[in-house]
Amino acid sequence: MVITGPTASGKSAIAVDLATRIGGTIINADASQLYADLRIISARPALADEALVPHHLYGVLDGDVIANAASWAGMAKMAIAAAHAAGRVPILVGGTGMYLATLLDGIAPVPEIDPDIRAAVRALATPDAIAALASADPALAARLLPGDRQRTLRGLEVIRSSGQSLLHWQRHRVGGIAAAHDLRRFVVDVPRPLLHERAAARLWQMVEAGAVAEAAALLARGLQDDRPVLRALGVAQCGAVAAGTMAVGDAVAAAAAATRQYQKRQATWARGQAADWARITGETPPAV
Repeated sequence: MVITGPTASGKSAIAVDLATRIGGTIINADASQLYADLRIISARPALADEALVPHHLYGVLDGDVIANAASWAGMAKMAIAAAHAAGRVPILVGGTGMYLATLLDGIAPVPEIDPDIRAAVRALATPDAIAALASADPALAARLLPGDRQRTLRGLEVIRSSGQSLLHWQRHRVGGIAAAHDLRRFVVDVPRPLLHERAAARLWQMVEAGAVAEAAALLARGLQDDRPVLRALGVAQCGAVAAGTMAVGDAVAAAAAATRQYQKRQATWARGQAADWARITGETPPAV
């Protein structure tokens, strides 16, 4: 079973309710919630909920690890197998669409990247990498968000090493599990104004729970800039509060704005990639 939807839509609460009813094991499909460094900022399930039903792949990675869709899919497959072996129903829960698409539909069979090409690409400054990708692979470059260093570098190293765009490889996916399982897929569909209201309220709750200290501890580690954990919503803003360069109210407002943009991207993914999935329009678990 898969439950996805925008951040602050209530996915986790629905999943816990459902797992309690059907004997489920909840498996995380949120990129930020993988990291042990971000219990508060990533809004991981409450300890009481984690004790109520089995939860897997929450807080399992150190912030210095670069997680991606392929590595998560491998972990998810093992967690699904373990749930089945225990006689429980796996319930994948999270809003990282790329992770879910990789697990369900498979991964692009990109050939191994030449180490010298990878080193040269990774050494590029972000503006130079963006310009290089725009020249070598304009179709892919046009799809990326401005300043997305990780995906820019990935696209550049793929086309330089394989001679083909990453878009080419993504059309030939392998290793998906959808055909091998009886899947039930759901999208939590909440009106946009309510999503925004919930997200803003949750940000203030995070601040009260210690999000500023959590961000400060993470940033104090001096991790390299390409670590995904540093891009989690709220890290930069709470870090700025800790550094004394931003007031709490301004940081919450900035994080709320970034969250609204992320919710919009999640909703766009759900309309396109999950258009035929069943919708959950309230806070009641689906009938199964």
